[in-house]
Amino acid sequence: MSPLTLEPHATDTVRQALRARFQAVRQFSEGLCAPLAVEDYVVQSMPDCSPTKWHLAHVSWFFETFLLKPNIAAYQSPDPDYVYLFNSYYNAVGDKYPRPRRGMISRPTVEDVYRYRAHVDEHVLDLLECCDPADLDRISQIVTLGLNHEQQHQELILTDLKHMLSHNPLHPAYLERGPDAASPHGPLTWRSFPEGVYWIGHAGDSFAFDNEEPRHREFIHPFHIASRPATNAEYLEFMHDGGYQHSDLWLSMGWATVQQDGWRAPLYWEERDGEWWQFTLSGLRPVNPDEPVAHLSYFEADAFARWAGGRLPTEAEWEVAAEDVPIDGNFADNGRFHPQGATTSGDLSLEQMYGEVWEWTQSSYSPYPGFRTAAGALGEYNGKFMCNQYVLRGGSCATPRSHIRPTYRNFFPPDARWQFSGLRLAKDA
Repeated sequence: MSPLTLEPHATDTVRQALRARFQAVRQFSEGLCAPLAVEDYVVQSMPDCSPTKWHLAHVSWFFETFLLKPNIAAYQSPDPDYVYLFNSYYNAVGDKYPRPRRGMISRPTVEDVYRYRAHVDEHVLDLLECCDPADLDRISQIVTLGLNHEQQHQELILTDLKHMLSHNPLHPAYLERGPDAASPHGPLTWRSFPEGVYWIGHAGDSFAFDNEEPRHREFIHPFHIASRPATNAEYLEFMHDGGYQHSDLWLSMGWATVQQDGWRAPLYWEERDGEWWQFTLSGLRPVNPDEPVAHLSYFEADAFARWAGGRLPTEAEWEVAAEDVPIDGNFADNGRFHPQGATTSGDLSLEQMYGEVWEWTQSSYSPYPGFRTAAGALGEYNGKFMCNQYVLRGGSCATPRSHIRPTYRNFFPPDARWQFSGLRLAKDA
C-alpha cells in the first residue's frame, strides 16, 4: 500500500476531507441495502458468498480492529465476541467463525449490526477530528485502506445478493428497473501494440493495494487487443457451435468441471421455449445480444477465446493497453448493476475497458518481482492468496468508480462465476 502523502502538520482541511470520504463510503454501503427486506440480510447461498449482514459487520470490524483498538486506549466494542464472529481470514487476529456457516448467525440481529456500524462510525469520526497531527498520516493510511476494503465488500454485497436471489423460483428483483434501450454493438476491431519493455504496476503516492507493487519492467511481445469485450451474441455463437461439447477447446480441469457441474451456458442463463433468458438484479430478462457477456469462469473465457481464434491477454498486456484509456464507464455509482451494450464505432479506440465486466487475463495471480508482505495481520490482505487464482482487470458494473485504476489486480479461482466476469480477446501480432 502506498502511503498517503500529507504535510508535516496536517490542516483541518485534511481532517475534514478524510471525514467526508469516510462518511460517503459508509453511506454508500448502507444505500446499497435500502431495497432489502430484513430477511434478505441473512441468507448465505454458497460458501463463497456471505450474507449482507455479515458484510456490513465485517467492514466495521475492520475499522474497529485495525484503527480504533490500537489508537484509542479506552475504546470498548459493543460486544467482545464480534472479534470472532466477524473476522474473515486474519489469522494473526485470532480464531474466526467458519465461513461456510455465516448464514447461521441469526444473532446479532440486523438492527444490532446497524447499531454496531453507528458505534464504529462515531469513534472513527472522533478519532479523525481529535488525533494528534503527528499521527494523522499513519491513521489516514489505515482509514484509506479500510475504505478501499469496504468498497470491495460493496461489490460483494451486490454479487452475493444476486447469487442468493437467483435461487428463488419467483425471480425477485433486488431493484426494479426497466431494461435499457438496445444499442447494437459495432464491429470488433483490433488495436496493436509494439514489442518493448514496459513499466508495469502502481507508481506515485496515491493509494494502491500492496499486490500492485513494486513497479517493475516487463518485456512484452507485439500483440493485438480487441476494441471491446466479447458480447452475448458472440458467446451464443460459441454455444450454438457446440462450445460446451468440444473437449479440445477446454483446459483439462475446465473440461472436468463442465462435465461434473453440467455447464452449458453462463451462470444465471436459462433456456425457455428455445430462447435464452438471464437473471439480473432487476429480475429475469431475455438475453440482450449486444451486452458484454458476464458471469463466465476463467475456464469458459479461455475456451471461448480459443474457439474464436484468439487468446486471453496477459495482465501486463491489458495494463499497457488500458494505461491511457479514461476511467469512465458503467460502475456501481450508476445504479444499473448490469452490463450495458457497447458503442464501438469501428475505429481504433478501446471501449469499455473499465466498468461493465471484469476481464479475465491468462495471468496467474502471483507476486511482482520484489514483492514483500507487510508485517502483522494487515500483511495477510493479499499476499497469502497468490496461488491457484487468475487475475482480472478493469472493474465491473458493481465496482465503485473511485475504487478502480489501471493497475488494479482482482483475482479469483478459475471456476468462479458469480462475479461480473467476462473477457476481451487478444492475439499475437
